[in-house]
Amino acid sequence: MRTRTTQAASPADPRGSFGRPAAGGWRSRLYTVIFESDTRKGRLFDLVLVVTILVSVVVVLLDTVKAVSTRHPHVLNTLEWIFTIAFTLEYLARIACVQRPLRYVTSFFGIIDLLSILPTYVALLVPGTEVLLDIRILRLLRIFRILKLTAYVEEYGLLARALLASKRKILIFLSVVMMIVLVMGTVMYIVEGPEHGFTSIPTAVYWSITAVTTVGFGDLVPKTDIGRAIASLMMLIGWGILAVPTGIISSEMTAQRFVLGSTPRLCPACLASGHEKNAKFCKECGNALEQEAVAVAPTADNGPGP
Repeated sequence: MRTRTTQAASPADPRGSFGRPAAGGWRSRLYTVIFESDTRKGRLFDLVLVVTILVSVVVVLLDTVKAVSTRHPHVLNTLEWIFTIAFTLEYLARIACVQRPLRYVTSFFGIIDLLSILPTYVALLVPGTEVLLDIRILRLLRIFRILKLTAYVEEYGLLARALLASKRKILIFLSVVMMIVLVMGTVMYIVEGPEHGFTSIPTAVYWSITAVTTVGFGDLVPKTDIGRAIASLMMLIGWGILAVPTGIISSEMTAQRFVLGSTPRLCPACLASGHEKNAKFCKECGNALEQEAVAVAPTADNGPGP
């Protein structure tokens, strides 16, 4: 007798958070097109949506260029409303086809989808010429549309999982950096003093942060020889510090690729995807799945024998 496996929710899989309509019909078919990218219609939908997002962001950028916005205001406004209506229909379709609409609305991608359409509608409800600055700020919020792309690229999910898995290491690293800039900023306040611009410890800590990050805005520089020596040491420390989080995240991404990285497993009968690694039967129709090889992370011992 065939058994069904329960799918575990993953950060990159919206199905685990929003659910899938229990009954069949148009909601299930619409869900497959919008949230699944393993079917022909799903891939076409994702491609059209990604292109639409990119073009809409270009329109937002051109709207801030005075030479373009003053010459073609009606064209930009028409395109903006076309994109807003298209994203509104997509937003409503996502709400209609998921089993838990409220979870989708309050999720990260749900908020991003709402922010991509809300400013255009809110701008219509703000009357008076004295609030044009507020309307402009609302219109600039449309740039959040670029974040919608994270739902269609697997590498974004991989990066999110790597950051989540290495959050303790990153927090410890940032705490060490904060201790360094606090101590060195206090030392610079004692060495340089108010007469050289270091009027307080917070100001000295600000300089210390710019020195460690090798930014150096130039509005605050040490004048004494000891101060310059400390600044040189801070800059050299900064070069070493920049490499630490890169190594942490890179190693975690490599581990995530071998633990979680594999192509989606499709059911040969209903084309459903998102099955667990050890699943033997389809979670939708119960059809037998083809078993795949498990990826093994390379180690120093994996090499040709003697």
